[in-house]
Amino acid sequence: MVKILPMSIAKLGEFGLIERFQRQIKTDASVIKGSGDDCAVLAYDKNFFQLFTCDMLVEGVDFSHKENPYLIGRKSIAVSISDIAACGGTPRHCVISIGIPRKTSIEFMDKLFKGMLDLAKIYKINLVGGDLSSAKNLVVDVSMLGIVEKKNLVLRSGAKAGDIIFVTGSLGGSIKGKHLKFTPRVKESATLVKNFKVNAMIDISDGLSQDLGHILNASNVGAIIFEDLIPLANPARNLDDALVSGEDFELLFTLSPKDAKEVFKKKFKFFPIGEIVDKKYGLRLMDKRGQELILEPKGYRHF
Repeated sequence: MVKILPMSIAKLGEFGLIERFQRQIKTDASVIKGSGDDCAVLAYDKNFFQLFTCDMLVEGVDFSHKENPYLIGRKSIAVSISDIAACGGTPRHCVISIGIPRKTSIEFMDKLFKGMLDLAKIYKINLVGGDLSSAKNLVVDVSMLGIVEKKNLVLRSGAKAGDIIFVTGSLGGSIKGKHLKFTPRVKESATLVKNFKVNAMIDISDGLSQDLGHILNASNVGAIIFEDLIPLANPARNLDDALVSGEDFELLFTLSPKDAKEVFKKKFKFFPIGEIVDKKYGLRLMDKRGQELILEPKGYRHF
């Protein structure tokens, strides 16, 4: 008799596990958009939707215990703010759950909490509760609510062939400091939804190629990006660093050619990096030699 071993999470992969869970989820009419985007979108009132997101930071995965606790706390709030910005919204309320190793000093926790409070104050976010537990490693989990005008809601699923692909800033090398100190692009998001019809948007947390791949899958399209146009941050080692490293938390979005022209005309500081094309082309990169390369969407994955 052949013994069949259970499949491991590592073999299924992060996104395979998410899809496995998604197939079991049922929602009612109050859910406008559930799992599969930067935020869940919920019914609110006649003019607004409510946005709901959560992010977990784990010691040894998202930060080192040796890093500045103030910046760890700051990041824990910032990543959820970034999700809400990616949907065109404004953050409003959050709750925080923390798993704390017993030997953690009070001084460390005070600094961690101050990092949270200082950033929440800047974005006028109300911290309204949470939970504490003991844990082997430090874990910080933030759940955040925001609102977005119905006309301004942006999801990953609206990209169209012919759209121009933009990013809000330079990419790569975030591990050298930006991943803890980045500024969530709330102002840029507000500028975009006020002035343009943004067809699709996501924040770059897992790497340019992987997060662009999420837009392509959700929108059922392909894309070509140009090496010469991708803005590399000073700490970036090379192009691959920008394509796959992640934690840049810049916004990646698409606009119609007409709106793209307005971006250039009004001299907004957004960077065009490519074009949305038919799905049959998949994801491609035009390198500096003019050669067209097929890109496999890659980036950070937990499993």
